[in-house]
Amino acid sequence: MNDIVGHALAQKDYRQIHLARHLLPFEDHKFLKPEDARVIVRGKGVHVWDDSGKRFLDGLSGLWCTTLGYGRPELVAAAAAQMEALSYCSQYFNTAHPAVSELSAKLFELLPSRYGRILYTNSGSEANDILIKLVRRYWQLAGRPEKRVLIGRHNGYHGATVGSASLGGMKVMHELGDTVLAEVHHIAEPYWFGYQGPLTEQEFGLHAAGELEKKILALGPDTVGAFVAEPFQGAGGMIFPPSSYWPEIQRICDKYQVLLCADEVVGGFGRTGHWFAHEYFGFQPDVLTIAKGLTSGYVPMGGLVLSARIGDMLAEQGGLFAHGLTYQGHPVAAAVAVATLRLLDEGGVVDDVQRILGPHLQHRLRQAFAEHVLVGEIQGAGAVAALQLAPSRGSKQRFANEHAVGLYCMRRAQEHGLIVRTTNARVIIAPPLVSTLAEVDELIDKLGAALDDTARALKMR
Repeated sequence: MNDIVGHALAQKDYRQIHLARHLLPFEDHKFLKPEDARVIVRGKGVHVWDDSGKRFLDGLSGLWCTTLGYGRPELVAAAAAQMEALSYCSQYFNTAHPAVSELSAKLFELLPSRYGRILYTNSGSEANDILIKLVRRYWQLAGRPEKRVLIGRHNGYHGATVGSASLGGMKVMHELGDTVLAEVHHIAEPYWFGYQGPLTEQEFGLHAAGELEKKILALGPDTVGAFVAEPFQGAGGMIFPPSSYWPEIQRICDKYQVLLCADEVVGGFGRTGHWFAHEYFGFQPDVLTIAKGLTSGYVPMGGLVLSARIGDMLAEQGGLFAHGLTYQGHPVAAAVAVATLRLLDEGGVVDDVQRILGPHLQHRLRQAFAEHVLVGEIQGAGAVAALQLAPSRGSKQRFANEHAVGLYCMRRAQEHGLIVRTTNARVIIAPPLVSTLAEVDELIDKLGAALDDTARALKMR
């Protein structure tokens, strides 16, 4: 241990250790300062506290994952009991254990009936990475091995591994170098506010979906195996497509025999007021990737959910599907996931999001900010929403320095005790699904203060 870190540890200077020893996600370390680092030491309900005692309302559910909030005794007890009974068991060597079997039984009780099998992972990134191999293996077994190409969307996010980042269309990730898989292509995102042409919103939705058909035809229908997308874009800005978009995507995939794969890592487990976001949008994917809300973020876990048609082919046709993870189906993660799903289901949480929390959040956002000088658009459903910051309401005009505007607003929200996230000039909101109506009102008040601060800084009021 070097002297700097040793001294910092003795003084419990966690900021110094943080910056000296950690390689942080999506940060330019050259510009990081210890005084800007935040050390979170405690969480309870929908709030967290830093080491100075300041309280923050978590308006992002961690990273869209702590759906049941912090310190839930049911989840803590499930983890402790499982650790005592069986702390580890792999799924290798044709091995099962009670927790993962109970999880699968509960999960497929909640999933639409068209799904039949699951491959567990540790994260959404891993699930989307293995998705690439699975699509290609399926088409091999179907006698069409040439269908190897996958299509994603620009500004979509599917994870940070080489495979999952290739599926995603984040320019900043692709600029790292030759790390994008050659047989992955992308089409434009269905970002209505970013569109400046003559089409109506519904016409634009059809046009954006039509980009998939054009891409399939350009690449050759016999080569395209799958289209992979989030029902709504999460890290890309919580962008909801026009209602005309997903039915047309479904039609195109069906027409050209292209597997439709939905990344439900952010949208799954009640976020929209439906169990899964594809149910809210009304389409039927062949494959789902899940994570985050599966365990309410208490323990890492993800999964790749397969339709019965795909799952049965892989199981019954024979041959080795070469994959395997040390911690897939981990007993502790599975036990926490079972407890999470029971609270979401029998505890009535998802039902409450649909009937009470979601309508209140969506109403209050529009009531408070629809006429705000800085807000150009409000999108969302259930317990998820995005506010598009814009220099002029009603014109779909965008700030030239979108990233700086969004970052300023996010930091002002933190000063007011609210954690939200911004992508460019879109403010992303996703409170825990167990938030009370009073806590939603607290979120609105603090967000309003941050928006007012930002508008004043831009000399808009």
